[in-house]
Amino acid sequence: MTLHTYRTAGPDRADALPVVLLHGFPLDHRMWDAVADALPGDRTVLAVDLPGTPGAADALPEPSLDTSADLVAEDLRAAGHDRAVVVGLSMGGYVALALLERHPDLVAALGLVDTKSTADTDEARANRLRIAAAAEDGATVEPVRPMSTGLLGESSRAARAELVDQLADWIEDQPPAGVAWSQRAMAARPDRTEVLRAFAGPVAVVVGDEDTITPVAAAEHLADAAQDAQLVVVARAGHMSALEDPAAVAAAVADLAQRADTATR
Repeated sequence: MTLHTYRTAGPDRADALPVVLLHGFPLDHRMWDAVADALPGDRTVLAVDLPGTPGAADALPEPSLDTSADLVAEDLRAAGHDRAVVVGLSMGGYVALALLERHPDLVAALGLVDTKSTADTDEARANRLRIAAAAEDGATVEPVRPMSTGLLGESSRAARAELVDQLADWIEDQPPAGVAWSQRAMAARPDRTEVLRAFAGPVAVVVGDEDTITPVAAAEHLADAAQDAQLVVVARAGHMSALEDPAAVAAAVADLAQRADTATR
């Protein structure tokens, strides 16, 4: 994988926990650019390109979000970070929960954005495997091209064609083998609600009020399961709230990071 540094804390903020941003599918770290720019303060802000994306290594292991989590932990420790505020959107949220389960010492606080803790239904799992096979067999991202509109909320689709174009460009950049790998990895993930329930640190749950993929009810499930959660519902945003309203998501992440700093003092 590749660890990207948006910002490095100054010497007077060396004790502030870094924020690590984990992207959704079928995208890469660039979906976080606007949120990273909007984050206030002077703390380290990082993002990861997960396996199968253009910025990650070419060789792909067996599909597993556990492997993604292990690689995130390896990259963070190699960069000198042993505790972090981990924020994931959609697939990135699944990886964040896997990281919490497998490397709990690394996770000081957890941001879950337009995601869920439950496993796929049988129907959803079968659909992922169908898309994986189509992408791999045809060596094309054609099966996920419609997501350039489907990831956005109704308000964004109606009034912000530039977001559709941006998502379409990012999707076109993805390797078909990586699309297949991620779909199979997500299809195999377990329910991690109990992992979240056992976490005593601060949690932010963020969801677009027009998200039809992981809707507000899924976010409420996360907030109810966590011991110390704040729920933020972003108006007029869909599954890509970080792209549709980066200022609102950045404010939620900044508040989470401040809560984490306070909890570790």
